[in-house]
Amino acid sequence: MAAVITVLIWTSFIIVARASASHVLLPLDIACARIVGASSILLPWAWWMMREQRQRGEVVGSLFGLSPLPLRITVQAGLFGGFLYAVLAYIGFFYAPAGHASVLMPGSLPLWTTLLMWLFLREQIGMNRAIGLIMIVCGDVLVGGVSLLKAFDGGQVWIGDVLFMTAAFCWSAYSVTVRRYGLDAVRATMAITAFALVCFVPGYAVLVHLDVLPSHMSQASWSEIVFQAVFQGVGSVVISGITFTQMIRSYGPVKSTMITAVVPGLSALGAVVFLGEPLSWNLWAGLALVTGGILFGVRQAMVKA
Repeated sequence: MAAVITVLIWTSFIIVARASASHVLLPLDIACARIVGASSILLPWAWWMMREQRQRGEVVGSLFGLSPLPLRITVQAGLFGGFLYAVLAYIGFFYAPAGHASVLMPGSLPLWTTLLMWLFLREQIGMNRAIGLIMIVCGDVLVGGVSLLKAFDGGQVWIGDVLFMTAAFCWSAYSVTVRRYGLDAVRATMAITAFALVCFVPGYAVLVHLDVLPSHMSQASWSEIVFQAVFQGVGSVVISGITFTQMIRSYGPVKSTMITAVVPGLSALGAVVFLGEPLSWNLWAGLALVTGGILFGVRQAMVKA
């Protein structure tokens, strides 16, 4: 159930985020709406969850009682999963099409997650998984490499590609943090939201007020702002954040990110149907390689299971 919900929301996230680039709100405006929308649900929930411990006089949580997790874990998980991922991804959609995001974000998750698991948790990389990762790298190069070549002609799509890859790395770092500390799905999602609210929203508001940071919040309609807060905040953060973290607790980071093998294909097809984006030969080839590489890793995991 958690896997199905995660795949559906991740697929919709890529299509909606790219479509939002043609509307009024800027990337950091969308990130702010996402954080505020998620906070409106999760932080009152976190306060209610910790009320009995506070009544007994216990020191619980961190960040002024907003996060149910210790400060160190809250900062580590929140920096990667709550702040950097959202900011990098939303900026990327203003430079590169959804087809690129389909391949480079969910597609590169197994690559980054496996490398981080090997580096920090000493998980071994088998032959099948190594072959799958090589296929993923080749697919990413096919997609991003063409964009880099076009940069010499003044193209800026490569900027979005780099941001997508970096966003995927940040989400993988969050996934490994969840696995390393055995974090509860709900509490982990509350913690990263609390960190993003405390560290991003006040700074964003001050910089916008001082005209240092551009913002279109005042120009956007309430319907657009509310939609982003509900979809990006409640859907992408609250619901899929909890379901994805539950996947990690059940299957581990590597196997969880490989279960999302259908996201690149679904979101790429969705971009063609709903956004009218073309699929060039390198996107088709990159999509096939990335999906094949993920499925190769899933096959190894299933054999071991």
